[in-house]
Amino acid sequence: MKVLVVDDDVVSRMVLMHLIDSCGVHDIVEAEDGAAAWEQLEGGLRPALCFCDLRMPRLSGMELLQKVRADSGLDAMPLVLVSSANDQATVRDAVRAGAAGYIVKPFQQEQVREHLDACLAAAAEAPLAEAPGLTLQRLGVDAERLLAYLAGFQEQAAASASHIEALQARGEPAQARQQVERLHLGCTTLGLYGAADGLAAVLQAPALDDAALRQALATLARSTVHQARRLRRHADIA
Repeated sequence: MKVLVVDDDVVSRMVLMHLIDSCGVHDIVEAEDGAAAWEQLEGGLRPALCFCDLRMPRLSGMELLQKVRADSGLDAMPLVLVSSANDQATVRDAVRAGAAGYIVKPFQQEQVREHLDACLAAAAEAPLAEAPGLTLQRLGVDAERLLAYLAGFQEQAAASASHIEALQARGEPAQARQQVERLHLGCTTLGLYGAADGLAAVLQAPALDDAALRQALATLARSTVHQARRLRRHADIA
């Protein structure tokens, strides 16, 4: 699996590349900023996953993400934004732009591994989800409304991750489980059956496992992006 790492800070770039290598992925390509990364992508580079810093000169991470999502040959590539900013507005903007994930510096190896594992799983088998046309019929909404639902749900899931961890840390497992159950219901409602299965497995355990939950939430994030992309193709929405 080839991974592209984009960061104008050479130390941050080296640290992230080391973490990726430590996870067993050794085919790593680097770019010093978004413009350099875009040149490589335009030149034919097709990584399975991209980790990209948010704030960079010449071409920011958000601008690179927008270019990738607008390119039919690249829009399937998962792009995880990396930043020291952890405010909800920044996370919300990243989700709405189509980011497959969001990691706050300083890097944690488990966060990196979760995205690599989810990418490997997705490569082996596309996320199981209902055909977009069937979802539209079942919910009785149009494509624009369903796209809004998917974006809102991904945003909710991203916010729930830290909330669930906080509930666990405070010794409130019942409330944490309720949050996971709500996400599971959202997945089934939107036809994200693969993500729903992952959350169901988490709920079947006697106690919530943090690592399993993070993996399930990473799958959920990718499923919403993948389903939104399928829906746009189905409805011919740019």
